Amino acid sequence: MCTWKRPWREVAVTAMLTLLAAGPAVSAADNPELAEFKSAIRAQYDVKEKAFADDDPDVVVDRFYAADVYSVDNEGNAHSGREELRPLYREVVPGSEVEISSVRTHVNGDLGWDWANFYVRPDDPEAEAFSFIILFLWEKRDGQWTCVGDFYVLGELPAPTA
Repeated sequence: MCTWKRPWREVAVTAMLTLLAAGPAVSAADNPELAEFKSAIRAQYDVKEKAFADDDPDVVVDRFYAADVYSVDNEGNAHSGREELRPLYREVVPGSEVEISSVRTHVNGDLGWDWANFYVRPDDPEAEAFSFIILFLWEKRDGQWTCVGDFYVLGELPAPTA
């Protein structure tokens, strides 16, 4: 087993939480660009949540993610492109429902990111629910917001303070 992964994850989580806490929070009411972005990515999250509920992994891969997506999972494994993500989602989508809750969102032009909690509820009553801290990276392409990358670790971010 690679011994650097565990310390690396701790460093990554610390860095993510530091970035999350940095900078002033701007409300969507004060920023029309942010409000539009939040609405657009919420619609994308709805697609992903429905695809999990419908046990349809291909919708997640083909409608949520860009063809050139880059995703790093909670064990540090990198997946490049939809076709590398497809087997992962075909394994995890059936038998689970998910809920995505944005915690801190930023947009500037055609690029944005969203720190979120990704809650997973397995259909198996014997299995425990769990959550990921996830950073979604977004790019507006041909007028549509698409997820071009994500990075996630087990855990849950605290709700934002006003």
